[in-house]
Amino acid sequence: MDVETQIQLLIDNAPRDGITPHLITAIAPALRAIAQQLRHSQYYILQKEGSWVLTTLSHRADPGLEKQVIYACSTIQDISLIPSAGRDPQVVATPIAVTHILFQLLALKPVDSIVFLETPGTLNNAFEVQRSQLEKAIEKQLKHQPKKQSNNIPPNLA
Repeated sequence: MDVETQIQLLIDNAPRDGITPHLITAIAPALRAIAQQLRHSQYYILQKEGSWVLTTLSHRADPGLEKQVIYACSTIQDISLIPSAGRDPQVVATPIAVTHILFQLLALKPVDSIVFLETPGTLNNAFEVQRSQLEKAIEKQLKHQPKKQSNNIPPNLA
């Protein structure tokens, strides 16, 4: 599924609260720009009981520095490369559209980054999207929205 179709699905499936569909339309260019830097239109995300599985990464030089990431694999076979996949039978890999992953990153407060594994069979070619990077792209996008379109967008979104 291409990026435009994914964004339209986000809009179509958004709550009809008078804000969310307008919000998604407003931030779509930022989601699109990041999604187009990635090689795949969907990735597999580990889930347990409906929640995405977090992995804590420690800095090699300073183990006190940690960040919470979610791995997004380009193929289902690459799930086995992720250390947090473990052998838990309750953990399942679910295919999710790339724009939906990016949109969810905004709501997943404990998550610092999504690590997209781009090349099947290896952890070496990864593309990391930090929450702060996505928030800055959205903030920049919202600043360039005409006032008429941005009236329904909460001022503290990004």
